Amino acid sequence: MMGSPLSEPGHKDDELQHQVVFSRPYFIGKYEVTQEQWEAVMGDNPSQTKGAKLPVTNISWFDCQNFISKLNEKADGNYRLPTEAEWEYACRSGAKSAYSVGDKITKNDANYENVKGGVKPVGNYKPNAFGLYDMHGNVWEFCSDWYGAYSAGKSLDPMGVKNGRDHVLRGGSFFVDGLLLRSSTRDFVAPDFHNVVIGFRLAKSN
Repeated sequence: MMGSPLSEPGHKDDELQHQVVFSRPYFIGKYEVTQEQWEAVMGDNPSQTKGAKLPVTNISWFDCQNFISKLNEKADGNYRLPTEAEWEYACRSGAKSAYSVGDKITKNDANYENVKGGVKPVGNYKPNAFGLYDMHGNVWEFCSDWYGAYSAGKSLDPMGVKNGRDHVLRGGSFFVDGLLLRSSTRDFVAPDFHNVVIGFRLAKSN
């Protein structure tokens, strides 16, 4: 089930709860893409706070696409951004609660409400049930989808609306409060927007 029930604290109107079915498997990054990974592909580091194991930040959706294009030229292709549905399924890791850790989250679970401390190295907290790190907090993560309303009813391999103005961000960041770290929380920015609280993780098709 994607989205959140009306009763969930922090629920917003754009989180219409609906069933999603995946017809094919996919891979998703264990960690957010790091600065050393970005440098290995792109030869530069746009991040404001530098650190090899810190997630790369200050990158736009367009920048992510450029990175992915170059990575696919170097590696065994098919790398991409996750769809919003793929991201949420991976974040939930089987949990039906507001967070993968339950209906409440604490500072022991994720990096949030940490304006002075800022971004932390990937893998700094316990992974979720799928073995994925930092799905809650640290940096917002781009998805491939344009931001738009969910379709009601069962959805098969959803890709989001066909066009739009902004792209979806998921997961919350070190800058926001805990309610914005919920598995169903959606945010969005223009594809050329970049910020110190935004990064991404990779997905890969078979």
